[in-house]
Amino acid sequence: MKRTLILLSLAALLSACGSAVKLDSVPVEDRSATSAAAAAEADAAKNANGSAVGKGAVASVDLSKSAQDAAMQASNRVVYFDYDSFSIRPEFQAAIESHAKIIRADKTRKVVVEGHTDERGGREYNLALGQKRAEAVRKALSLLGVPDNQLEAVSFGKEKPAVQGSTEAAMEKNRRAEISYR
Repeated sequence: MKRTLILLSLAALLSACGSAVKLDSVPVEDRSATSAAAAAEADAAKNANGSAVGKGAVASVDLSKSAQDAAMQASNRVVYFDYDSFSIRPEFQAAIESHAKIIRADKTRKVVVEGHTDERGGREYNLALGQKRAEAVRKALSLLGVPDNQLEAVSFGKEKPAVQGSTEAAMEKNRRAEISYR
């Protein structure tokens, strides 16, 4: 009888520690088909008119070293996530796209995407969630044309908080992925 109660208590305790978040799939939308179609239309307009500039087509952008360095130092190197989630929020898509342009422009540049979590949850769970956050940003950069040999995703879990404290505002700043240039 005692043994049965202990087993039931243990089962209830373990089931309470579960989470509904699936850590197996990264929810990243593939936009490469639309980008390829836009590039094809720009090439067609350029070939038909002789020049794409001033004709309503997309003009090439010159990313000089100073523009790249300024963009890398900008505060948009951090992607924040919702609680218990690794889905990239739409407001960070533009920042990821600008980083993809910079990385594609310099084939020698290496980038590490560092995944972080807040202090809630166990060490193993937070390491896995931090890895999924880093992988989500890495996958988004990869879908935007950045070669995989320039990207690395690592997780720090809850080990390197950006802000100390147990308030919701502090924990919100710790649920992040940072893009770090090497």
